[in-house]
Amino acid sequence: MANPHRAAGPSGPDRPPHPIPRDRALPRFGALGGALALLMTGSLLGAPGAHAAPDGGGEDRACSPAPDAPPKRQMRAEWIAGVQNIDWPSESGLSPEAQQAELADLYDEAAENGLNAVFVQIRPTADAFWPSPHEPWSEWLTGEQGRDPGYDPLAFAVEQAHARGLEFHGWFNPYRVAMHDDPSRLVADHPARRNPDWVFAYGGKLYYDPGLPEVRAFVTEAMMDAVERYDMDGVHFDDYFYPYPVAGEEIPDGDTFAEHGRGFDDIGDWRRDNVNLLIREMDAAVHEAKPHVKFGVSPFGIWRNSSSDPNGSDTSGFESYDGIYADSRTWVREGWVDYINPQVYWEIGLRVADYAVLVPWWEGVTEGTGVHLYIGQAAYKAGNAGAWSDPRELADHLAFNRDHPGVQGDVFFSATSLRTNAAEAMEIVSAEHYAHPALIPLKEDLGGEAPSAPSVTGAEAGGGGTELTVEAGPGDAPAAYAVYGFDGVPDPGEQLCGLDDPRNMVGTVPAEEGRTVFTAPGDTGDRTYYVTALDHLHHESEPSGPRYVE
Repeated sequence: MANPHRAAGPSGPDRPPHPIPRDRALPRFGALGGALALLMTGSLLGAPGAHAAPDGGGEDRACSPAPDAPPKRQMRAEWIAGVQNIDWPSESGLSPEAQQAELADLYDEAAENGLNAVFVQIRPTADAFWPSPHEPWSEWLTGEQGRDPGYDPLAFAVEQAHARGLEFHGWFNPYRVAMHDDPSRLVADHPARRNPDWVFAYGGKLYYDPGLPEVRAFVTEAMMDAVERYDMDGVHFDDYFYPYPVAGEEIPDGDTFAEHGRGFDDIGDWRRDNVNLLIREMDAAVHEAKPHVKFGVSPFGIWRNSSSDPNGSDTSGFESYDGIYADSRTWVREGWVDYINPQVYWEIGLRVADYAVLVPWWEGVTEGTGVHLYIGQAAYKAGNAGAWSDPRELADHLAFNRDHPGVQGDVFFSATSLRTNAAEAMEIVSAEHYAHPALIPLKEDLGGEAPSAPSVTGAEAGGGGTELTVEAGPGDAPAAYAVYGFDGVPDPGEQLCGLDDPRNMVGTVPAEEGRTVFTAPGDTGDRTYYVTALDHLHHESEPSGPRYVE
């Protein structure tokens, strides 16, 4: 593709850009005096944690949510692609300092845009962005496969994301070996060269054969090395399992089918089962090693069309079930993923693949399963011709999602687009949908529990804003704190209900050992604050007592 940033999907520039038609805290009141002190005594004030939790425990409050309140919990993420240097690093061979500065800038921009998570590609082509004992250093880091970049990019990426309160999902491509089809160009000790029978060439690229049990075992082990060694919040697969079809070529796995067919008569059914096995086995491996880590996949946006299967969507585009052997509906219905993140990369009203048709279809697929639904958004198309020439297209997608409560967030492809062609579109999204913070959606079956309520042990208004000092409850080690602010003196009856409305959330801050300091920028007094504590899975504690700042 001439412009990979426009034509790429989550795993690189060979992504089909369009569907293919089948037919083509404690109070301190200063000088407010005795009346306020009397008002705020007894059960009205209480101790930290005396009030019910916003959503993580305690008694329910008799609160009616404001009808116009935005979602308090929402995945807001971006993909940061490494393959072919789409996003990070922006070019191979940069110094460690330059690579680190680039990623820090991308993270800062993500936070400024109101995002709360990043999906960072760390294994683009059977290689690694960390010192893996199984696979070579990625060529996308240094320009030379196997060359040590001089630091641990994954350790840096995770640490810097968490320092900004961003959830980190490590993004892996399971089977792609190279963006070329010449094994001799791989580093000499590459597993694909040591095991040439594991690999096939197709469409000008090299792939591991998904039909080989030893391949599935190896790629799972290689990916799990990162899961076990790093503090990632999620494990993410893109849409590439079997390669997208190339006209006039057949996938050369006939011999594998003959030897490892497991009784299947149809090679398509067998290929789908091979992918199902990887999904199921990776899900089990992730949760056995780290039960709290989420596992999710971003499949192509169309599973099947209703003309092929009554369970399919009212679309007429490329079917991933048949074309790339990805039975994503089964992954959801069987609970093999914690979230599904379909790439619904088309505009509202497109005949062959209407966004307004596909989002409700995916909502129906996930209904009752406990699997979270996040929508993949094609920021790379912003500024293109047609509907995408309107900078409001992405914002309209999110407005549509608000009417579909099964949608729990969005992920944008990709980071570079959000600072280039989609910058105007993202300004609208941020202003209309991300103007207030949002907590990550809860996945209750992964464990975790809300910490006890924290205490606000200090508060001071200054020219740079109000500085709050927060301490965890006894014995707790929360991951973060959420801070809420209200104008005027404490009114717990009203304000505690207001904790359900993210428009009252001033922000979140990663928890430090001992005391944590949070500055509410622009706040110069006459405000009441409450703070809650969050565990690593985002369960929220009961609130602190109110802290009024004159």
